[in-house]
Amino acid sequence: MKKSSTKTLYDYWNGIRGSRSAPDRKDIDPTRIRDALANTFILELDDSNAFTFRLAGSHLCTAYSRELKGRSFNALWHERDKEAMGTLIRAVTEDHAVALVTFQGTTAVNTKTSFETILMPLRHNGSTQTRLLGAMTAVDEPYWLGVQPILEQRITGLRLIWPDDVASDDLGRDVAAKVAGEVAFSQSMAPSGIPAMVYGRSARRYAHLAVIDGGRQ
Repeated sequence: MKKSSTKTLYDYWNGIRGSRSAPDRKDIDPTRIRDALANTFILELDDSNAFTFRLAGSHLCTAYSRELKGRSFNALWHERDKEAMGTLIRAVTEDHAVALVTFQGTTAVNTKTSFETILMPLRHNGSTQTRLLGAMTAVDEPYWLGVQPILEQRITGLRLIWPDDVASDDLGRDVAAKVAGEVAFSQSMAPSGIPAMVYGRSARRYAHLAVIDGGRQ
């Protein structure tokens, strides 16, 4: 996690969930994540079975030069990445993984910048399938960000952090198979099947994916 807003939100989410796989929506206190709030969002499942922004921080709306509330999250992604993103979202909502994604955002005049985004499960009315908590932050903030809106975004890297009781091997392979070949993986990942260390935890690499066991710590 490169950005403080990402780590702040993750640490807060991890703290309030306790022994649960995900905290409840009503547990979220915006005053406790004040430093990350402008980059924070909540997604909700709409009637077409796709995720839209229920809430979006001011920095996110600035990056896209428009209000994101009510807009499709899935539609932001390049066509090549939509299937992979759909699989990632299912890993979060159904298997209670945390997804950490880096992507490159491109404007109409072909200027580019990198972003980091995190997706975490959120319980609503007893279910984790209709809400997601996340943050999205520019890794660097070029002078043009907010003047030239991001129009296209492509995944450049991803990681999943799993709860202790989830068998992640098959889904890890499934996500990796759906990511385009040029997606880079972290240098901290070892060759396939060989243990590696990611964020100080043991991990296994599947193609571009690092599967981290024991994500509750």
